[in-house]
Amino acid sequence: MMQMKKVATLVLVFGLMSPINRVIAEHLPIAKPESVGMRADRLAEIQPLMIAGIERGNLPGGVVCVGRHGKIAYLEAFGHRFVGDDPEKMTVDTVFDLASLTKPVSTATAIMKLVEDGHFLLNDRVTRFLPEFAPHGKDEITIQDLLLHQSGLIPDNALADYLDGPDTAWERICQLKLTGPVGKRFRYSDVNFIVLAKLVEEVTGKNIHEFSRATTFAPLLMDETGYNPSDDIKLRTAPTQQRDGDWMRGEVHDPRAYALNGVAGHAGLFSTAKDLASYSQMMLGQGTLHFEDKKIRVLAPATVRKMTAAYRVSSGTRGLGWDKQTPYSSNRGDLLSMSAYGHGGFTGTVLWIDPELDLFFIFLSNRVHPDGNGSVNHLAGHILNVVASSIVDEPRPVTHEVRLGIDVLRSEGFRALADQRVGLITNHTGCSTDGESTTAILQSAPGVSLTALFSPEHGIAGKLDQSKIADTRDAETGLQVFSLYGSTRRPTPAMLAEIDTLVFDIQDIGTRFYTYISTMGEAMQAASEANKRFVVLDRPNPLGGLVVTGPMLDPGKESFVGYLRLPVRHGMTIGEIAQLIKAEQNLELDLEVIRCQGWRRNDSWDRTNLTWINPSPNMRSLVAAFLYPGIGLLEMTNLSVGRGTDTPFEVVGAPWIDGRELARQLNGRELPGVRFVPIEFTPDSSRYSGQACEGVNIVVTNLQQLESVRVGIEIATSLQDLFPHDWQTKNLNRLLGNDAVFHSITSGNDGMTTWMKSLDGVSAFRASRQEYLLYE
Repeated sequence: MMQMKKVATLVLVFGLMSPINRVIAEHLPIAKPESVGMRADRLAEIQPLMIAGIERGNLPGGVVCVGRHGKIAYLEAFGHRFVGDDPEKMTVDTVFDLASLTKPVSTATAIMKLVEDGHFLLNDRVTRFLPEFAPHGKDEITIQDLLLHQSGLIPDNALADYLDGPDTAWERICQLKLTGPVGKRFRYSDVNFIVLAKLVEEVTGKNIHEFSRATTFAPLLMDETGYNPSDDIKLRTAPTQQRDGDWMRGEVHDPRAYALNGVAGHAGLFSTAKDLASYSQMMLGQGTLHFEDKKIRVLAPATVRKMTAAYRVSSGTRGLGWDKQTPYSSNRGDLLSMSAYGHGGFTGTVLWIDPELDLFFIFLSNRVHPDGNGSVNHLAGHILNVVASSIVDEPRPVTHEVRLGIDVLRSEGFRALADQRVGLITNHTGCSTDGESTTAILQSAPGVSLTALFSPEHGIAGKLDQSKIADTRDAETGLQVFSLYGSTRRPTPAMLAEIDTLVFDIQDIGTRFYTYISTMGEAMQAASEANKRFVVLDRPNPLGGLVVTGPMLDPGKESFVGYLRLPVRHGMTIGEIAQLIKAEQNLELDLEVIRCQGWRRNDSWDRTNLTWINPSPNMRSLVAAFLYPGIGLLEMTNLSVGRGTDTPFEVVGAPWIDGRELARQLNGRELPGVRFVPIEFTPDSSRYSGQACEGVNIVVTNLQQLESVRVGIEIATSLQDLFPHDWQTKNLNRLLGNDAVFHSITSGNDGMTTWMKSLDGVSAFRASRQEYLLYE
């Protein structure tokens, strides 16, 4: 690398801002870090990291911009933008070749604008608009496949394909062959975004430069953002390398974009830190940039949520046009939330946006200057860790846009069920996020033949509370409904005779003894024996996926209310459980799990924005579902757990209980997230129907702190202590399923001692379940 004169650090000076930058600063005012919940002393650590990187030769210079709560908290320039004989210092208004940041900022934003304006759907095939693109199997590629880099296209076709001009380049792209199956494998590809830009041009009559300028950059007053910078802007542009003996300055570095006259979907965009700050704040503002009393809307909130949701791909998680967690994420650092999305560019550019932290991070460099040998991804990641660790206030709560397995199946054009005769195991909870039943969706799905339905405990409508349920016929479709909670709990060969694929779509509640897991396991056994495919349309665990609590089910105690040796609260989705069943039972089974998109392990149901549907007659609220792992453990004893009242699993009692005495003892334990109120109640059905009972109302004060299994154990040990001659425990172990914990309770041990015993084996289970987990 050419000798650098001196590392320079330039800080934003208000008096030197251009008129355009003054306008932008009005949109995003400069603020002291402390005023936006950040530590200035931590942000000061950015400077030595940048200087060290420059001295190592990672980059000649760069600009770092950090924004939070709608304000710029940090904006500094370092080093040089040109290191030749007449070096130029880096300035905060330097214009950079963004390289692949073009993909999300320009192209993907344009595509999402066209989606919200009704020009096309994400699952539309590209050939609907570009029929010439069809040869060699590319007619199956959807717009979403391109955005997620799972089209099966080559990363880059030969540069020679572009040298005869844009029209010929497009003809050669149309003749490309697939390198893998469509929709299956993530393979980062510039070709995907070249095609997307062509789609924008076909639909709007404007090239990607003209359309993005009109719909994104001009409304946001990003006057220094665009393709092929003007001569006056070129003067402030950071050069990259030399082409034909001249420095590329305001001339796109990417050779294919250059051959496409500087305007392409994958590269070619130029911008400044402050222009990107306006774009980033627009994204944090759910599509709207707020300043003073004005609002500049570029995208609808629903569009931003869709664009930045987590889409599981073969090697991680992506957004639509954005990176989230893949091998390309080394510039992400380690401390952003799971909501974060971002991207990098070959020339040394990085952008990350984190809605939970209300933070954006912009790192701009010309790391390829002068000789192409620089490297900045790890440096950017290290700096981003410093930025994230400087935050001192609490992250803002974010409700994630979660798409269920059935939503994903539909958005992918039902590829997983193409040309299949399908049997659907479902009930009333089997529906899409918009409330349409999975039965109706599959019955009308192109290329899918829905031939039979199967129902679990409580029946197809989820209303029955009886020991056996008969076969019936679905009134809406006229299809036969085979009960898997009647004369058989496993599909018979006769039931499967006219079926190629069994599909499972039922909402579980994350508790070992809830029987929908058992129904799925029995059906998987039958599918394996009959050589049928099995597809699970996955759904979130409503309790979240992080908390795992015992007791473990003892060996030999497996039953329909304990299908697997799981802890009571296992923290897995139904799809993850399916993978576990296949492995532990050594099933020869073609199993496919259609994963949810946007769900994360730390998301309980209240953070998904999904409609709660009571999954069974007595599971009437999310609070009841959280309490069920602990309170449900007790219902095989002579205790009412609230069946026959308006609040099942939120009350416990019996005619022989002194409610005030029980509440006093339980409140004395000071259990996290819960209090106990003495009550009187009379169930109108189930245990103690028509009999006056005393007991406690379990008042949940914090769902996230609640340890429901511990609550159940504390109630059990308190009952044993206070009412040892009245409480009958002979059936307690039927759902508990753990002899050590059972004996601890019945021997009179205290709650904490018993709770600690219940954790035996849980750590080993946590480790063993890891290989079956599908979500971060």
